[in-house]
Amino acid sequence: MSAAQWVSHALAYACAAGALFGVCYTVLAAALMGRFFARAVSEPSSFPPVTIVKPLHGDEWALLANLSSFCRQDYPGPVQFLFGVHDSNDPALRTVDDLRRLHPAADISVVADARLYGPNRKISNILNMLPQARHDLLVFADSDVSVAPDYLRNVVGELQKPGVGLVTCVYRGLPNPGFWPRLSAKGTNYHFLPGVVMGLALGLARPCFGQTIAMRRETLEKIGGLMPFVKHLAEDHAIGEAVRLLGEQVVIPPFTIAHACVESSATQLIAHELRWSRTIRRIDPLGHLGSALIHPLAFALLAVAFSGGAVWAWPLVALAMGARLALKMLSDRALQQARRDLWLLPLWDIVSFAIFVASFWSSRVIWRGFCFDVDGDGLLSAAPEE
Repeated sequence: MSAAQWVSHALAYACAAGALFGVCYTVLAAALMGRFFARAVSEPSSFPPVTIVKPLHGDEWALLANLSSFCRQDYPGPVQFLFGVHDSNDPALRTVDDLRRLHPAADISVVADARLYGPNRKISNILNMLPQARHDLLVFADSDVSVAPDYLRNVVGELQKPGVGLVTCVYRGLPNPGFWPRLSAKGTNYHFLPGVVMGLALGLARPCFGQTIAMRRETLEKIGGLMPFVKHLAEDHAIGEAVRLLGEQVVIPPFTIAHACVESSATQLIAHELRWSRTIRRIDPLGHLGSALIHPLAFALLAVAFSGGAVWAWPLVALAMGARLALKMLSDRALQQARRDLWLLPLWDIVSFAIFVASFWSSRVIWRGFCFDVDGDGLLSAAPEE
């Protein structure tokens, strides 16, 4: 056997081992999905006033529907809706006007302020808004999410548990019509979400998601406010870690909110996923490297390729596809969502693995049309023009 053949065989067996590990991981994640979402949600003991803080930017797809879902909450306490933009001519403000007409009883406030305090424009926007927040229970929520009517009471109920300093929420993908948004939703629902559930079950994950961050003003002041996070790419993760350093818990309740998947082209989808993958690589390098093994189909196909199409390698492909299909079916049942687009799942698995590999090539990300470099601490700096 030549040296090249020996290397090829070694790579084939290594990829086969990776595929088998990935199959085991996938089957366990599938089993844990139902268990995680079967837990009960805590009911609030009281209904304190809440300010929902929503930074806006542009006329996003389904923005009015997303914002309206927050105005239809089954929550008897007072709720202030605080929206913020950097530009007084931002088209998102027209949607806020429409929101006022749809929900005339809603307590809506708007802040338009161009001040920036660092490269993270979202945090700068929120910093400009906070002086207008009237209530001490704050719920920061991204503009591209929609929620069920019991969302706010569930979040408040979890925050009222002893020792809890912050509540965040996992999310599922809700695609815009079109091929690329549907492909993006596959990544959210069948890679990201099961990965979070698995990480929580094994005690390996310490997540905090910007789609929802609920905390008391007192907790926010204890971590120094939001100014320390104006240079962070993953400001949500950094906020969660700061709360944990206080000795308080970050809780994820057993329900999902819907995150809009709006990438209308391959370029937009890849740029978004690369930003996410490179973010994870910066904040959790070992975890990101280990996540290679959650791609059983890709490793099975590599085992076939490196083995020269050996008979023993092909069953791994079928096994990997079967495990991924089981994960999809059980996830759909746990999330109570329709089962569709089965054929997109293997396609996403290949695309996702390619994005994972590409995430190691650079530390540059594109965010809201701006290009940044990310250092080893996850801090942003403006990328030099090429």
